[in-house]
Amino acid sequence: MSFILYLPPVISFLLVAVITTAVAATGLHFVRRKYPAEVLKENHEVAAIIFNAFGLLYGVVVAFVVFITWSGYDDAAKNLQMEASDTLDLFHSTKAFPDSVRKSVQQGLMDYVDLVYRDEVNRMSTEEISIYSANPLRKLLDIFNQMDAQSVPNRELYSESLKRINNLAEHRRLRIFAGNNTVPPTVWLVLLVGGVITVAYTYLFATKNIRAQYLMITALTVTISWILLLIYILDHPLTGASKVSAKPLSEAMELMRNQSAAMQR
Repeated sequence: MSFILYLPPVISFLLVAVITTAVAATGLHFVRRKYPAEVLKENHEVAAIIFNAFGLLYGVVVAFVVFITWSGYDDAAKNLQMEASDTLDLFHSTKAFPDSVRKSVQQGLMDYVDLVYRDEVNRMSTEEISIYSANPLRKLLDIFNQMDAQSVPNRELYSESLKRINNLAEHRRLRIFAGNNTVPPTVWLVLLVGGVITVAYTYLFATKNIRAQYLMITALTVTISWILLLIYILDHPLTGASKVSAKPLSEAMELMRNQSAAMQR
């Protein structure tokens, strides 16, 4: 199913809708061929009560999963923006450092953002990145750990820089965690089986106008399949055509390069 993530959203939603509707309509076709509407109408009174109860329970589960995955997607976007913001704040803070240290830190920050933007974000879709992966951030941490605090004229700005570098490391970890799937297979099993049962349960009902029933089951199938696809997309915030934008990183990189060039003039 991962290929769906790389399709344009409109194409992926249409593809899923066509496939699931075709399967649901085929099932209804075979049921109505075997059982006429007069026979199925005997189920309406009891089946309707059970269907309402089941639909309510399934709707609650789906709504909860949508909320969780949407929150995770939103957090992934915010953490990536905060990661870019931390690098810029830290870049500005280095102005109070000695020249040798300042240049090392600034270059390390530019290397870090460049690697994240051009490599890490892309490789996260395959979950090849871990919090222990080699990264220029380790070199930055080593520079700060080896720095003599007494050599920094502005102690308060130095303390703030330490907080910024720690925040940067934290937001990197959160970004990597966001790249991992949050919906466990057990939940997916409940969602998929529940969706199939919900659609199949409608086969117990019948209308005189068979076209109207095909229309109703199509609407139900498309709605459920689109919601499940939405959950799948939100569960992969850093993968595919609908992934979180890495534009904040590119903007941060451009600003740092411009400021670095201005300082060298």
